[in-house]
Amino acid sequence: MTGSSQRAARARGGRPVGESACDGGGACLLSRLVQLPSPPLSRAQLKRLEEHRYSSAGRSLLEPLMQGYWEWLVGRVPAWIAPNLITIVGLLTNIATTLVLVYYCPTATEQAPLWAYLACAVGLFIYQSLDAIDGKQARRTNSSTPLGELFDHGCDSLSTVFVVLGTCIAVQLGTHPDWMFFCCFAGMFLFYCAHWQTYVSGTLRFGIIDVTEVQIFIIIMYLLAAVGGSAFWQFPIPVVKIPIKLVPAICTVAGAVFSCTNYFRVIFTGGVGKNGSTIAGTSVLSPFFHIGSVITLAIMIYKKSAVQLFEKHPCLYILVFGFVSAKITNKLVVAHMTKSEMHLHDVAFLGPGLLFLNQYFNSFVDEYLVLWIALVLSVLDLVRYCVSVCNQIASHLHIFVFKIKPPAALTAQQGRNHH
Repeated sequence: MTGSSQRAARARGGRPVGESACDGGGACLLSRLVQLPSPPLSRAQLKRLEEHRYSSAGRSLLEPLMQGYWEWLVGRVPAWIAPNLITIVGLLTNIATTLVLVYYCPTATEQAPLWAYLACAVGLFIYQSLDAIDGKQARRTNSSTPLGELFDHGCDSLSTVFVVLGTCIAVQLGTHPDWMFFCCFAGMFLFYCAHWQTYVSGTLRFGIIDVTEVQIFIIIMYLLAAVGGSAFWQFPIPVVKIPIKLVPAICTVAGAVFSCTNYFRVIFTGGVGKNGSTIAGTSVLSPFFHIGSVITLAIMIYKKSAVQLFEKHPCLYILVFGFVSAKITNKLVVAHMTKSEMHLHDVAFLGPGLLFLNQYFNSFVDEYLVLWIALVLSVLDLVRYCVSVCNQIASHLHIFVFKIKPPAALTAQQGRNHH
């Protein structure tokens, strides 16, 4: 930040966004833990971020029906509440309710209390509602920024992991580990592909059946799990003789094929860069290596494990790779918004890499212990990256992450920017 804006922040009794809170040893240590040692974005990236404009196309089936409710809801939100604060509250609610299910059903084969499924249904509905109104709140309070878009997509990338995991637990898909593995990683892959085609074409496209419809379907599944219990999902469908729990999994296959067809058509033919390249002028295939590496490592570790690591600890396993997937998806969103290339080398692969190397050397360390280490590393890496990026962008744009600037300060800032 500039010297004048830092002095202004101190005059208000606050601290500029991104400035370290190192008043003591503990504060310094905490700051180093949650911030990367050097800023993740270059000056050129920040400059291009300022020029970024959000672009979307298409409308899903239920969206027009939900718009009335969302407009009513945002009208109940006080004007002083920041859009990013709305987003993070929705995400934390969704994570908290899903972790309750993980606690009761660590192998996704157990029966959780009725209230836990109801809490997940309510938690997902709250998340969907708040996720839908954060942009409306930004426009309503004249506080729309590129940071808001990035923050929204970043929270969605993490929420996707918990939503697909919670769904698998609700239907007790742990009894069919291959199906559970496919459904969870298909969810992560499809979300990544949505932003991959955005990186190529510059426009986020929505299909007839999209996130809103899938979330409503999952809320219904949570309610069925609460009412019907384990007996409902085990019940065999007449004629085909497969349990009901496999129906959502088969729908996932059909949805994945349909969505991938649309995504890859745009990826291969919709490049807006030179010679059909991405928005950043890079190869349209470049983002594949990141998600491809995650899925390849996940499959190899799953199939090579001598102690059935995934079968015995599916929730922990999905969370480890889910945090890695969320990190690389965030980097893809940043690459799109800053029109820059993605680099394959990333600390996010450290956790999966440790699991792979441990297996390569005949698991001389207990695989379950390494899985926990990988989880800690993946969470820490994701948090440090997100906090650092948000603080750097907020500092550059002279805004706050979770507060709205007073209208007078915002007008003065915009005047300075024009000059």
